[in-house]
Amino acid sequence: MERAVNKLMENTLQQFAGKTLVVGLGVTGMSVVRFLAERGEAVAVTDTRDIPPGLDELKEHFPDVARFVGGFDERAFVSADRLVVSPGVSLSDHCITQAIEQGIPVIGDVELFAQYVDAPVVAITGSNGKTTVTTLLGNMAVESGLNVGVGGNIGTPALDLLNKGYDLYVLELSSFQLETVESLKPVASVVLNVSEDHMDRYQGMEDYARAKSRIYHNAETEIVNLDDEQVMKMANPLRQIGFTTGQVASDEEYGTCEIGGEVWLCHGSEQLCPVDSLLISGKHNNANALAALALGKAAGLDSGKMLSALQRFGGLPHRTQYVAEIAGVMFYNDSKATNVGACKAALYGLHKDDGSKSVVILGGDCKGADFSDLGTVLAETCRGVVLIGRDTEDIRCIVPESVNNVSATDMTDAVSKAASLALSGDRVLLSPACASLDMFKSYEHRGEVFMEAVRRVKQ
Repeated sequence: MERAVNKLMENTLQQFAGKTLVVGLGVTGMSVVRFLAERGEAVAVTDTRDIPPGLDELKEHFPDVARFVGGFDERAFVSADRLVVSPGVSLSDHCITQAIEQGIPVIGDVELFAQYVDAPVVAITGSNGKTTVTTLLGNMAVESGLNVGVGGNIGTPALDLLNKGYDLYVLELSSFQLETVESLKPVASVVLNVSEDHMDRYQGMEDYARAKSRIYHNAETEIVNLDDEQVMKMANPLRQIGFTTGQVASDEEYGTCEIGGEVWLCHGSEQLCPVDSLLISGKHNNANALAALALGKAAGLDSGKMLSALQRFGGLPHRTQYVAEIAGVMFYNDSKATNVGACKAALYGLHKDDGSKSVVILGGDCKGADFSDLGTVLAETCRGVVLIGRDTEDIRCIVPESVNNVSATDMTDAVSKAASLALSGDRVLLSPACASLDMFKSYEHRGEVFMEAVRRVKQ
């Protein structure tokens, strides 16, 4: 029996030799298969999972595509002409490094997109805020009368956007996607910020930041966060336009200014709109708005149309999303905060100088992150911390003594305890700084469970 299985594998490998090997199926992998098959190119697929997402679609629509699932076989990798690696697969995998050593090209779906793209591209990355900025800029482009394709790391895979007659592409790109990008030449690109994330995949912050910085390679204009030292190190001063949540230093920069006691978004000395006219709130969202305006300007969008779209933009679910006010306490769902930087941004963004504080629900899967940097923020902004999830004790040790901390068994218990710690005028914020899969199906599921628990408290 074993001999028969090995013979079948050898025959399959012989038929496969010379094709493009798609490494990792799922949404991205299937987009690659579709794109290459439509071009008449030979393709095969491998995945470590026995039944990866997309397998049924592959069998139904592409029955002739060779499949190597349930583990990686080195022979499939070294038999390929090239590898197209999905973002969820680490380039440090032994089979991939072996292929690289043998001179086999290794790219990703965004690099493949870059080789065929037919209109200008704006590229957006960052540890936090990239989905908000990508969506907002897409809205601005639509308001400006363009047919725009929005996707990449969110929504539609980049390759599925091609050949649709778009005037402009707006892509959110993850660090994983950027690892294999060489040919992309954005009309404008931005690294919104860099904070510790995915330390279970990267060797450290420098390694992670290096992957993010690739978005600036070949960019016509680099939009740079002047408040982030890591981002400042990446940029070419000759191609950059800066943004800051503070006052601007030149007419090229985007920032804020105070006029008659009111804070405005500004482009140099030009007053754009008052912050209070925006539906999204917090200093972090001011930064997101400024980044989108700078990107849009570099892409040639109409300034008035951009401001109109900005002032109608209500934000995205699970990102400091207002849920309810109960007994003078405001409840916010920030379940998308899956790293420390996102949690810090939310806590500082919602903080007020009126004596009120936040009670934050923290916890889940830390992904190997260092939480020590969060302690100062908790001391400055929080009245209490409610801890949930697998890595509760790893987080508890960094909570300052001045801040009450309690554990909760589930989200309903967490919301109840947070409400009891909060005073009128305070905020209760789900901003876990962790991944969700230890307790929930996804960060969206976690946020939905939180909002339902808040509604029960309100009743």
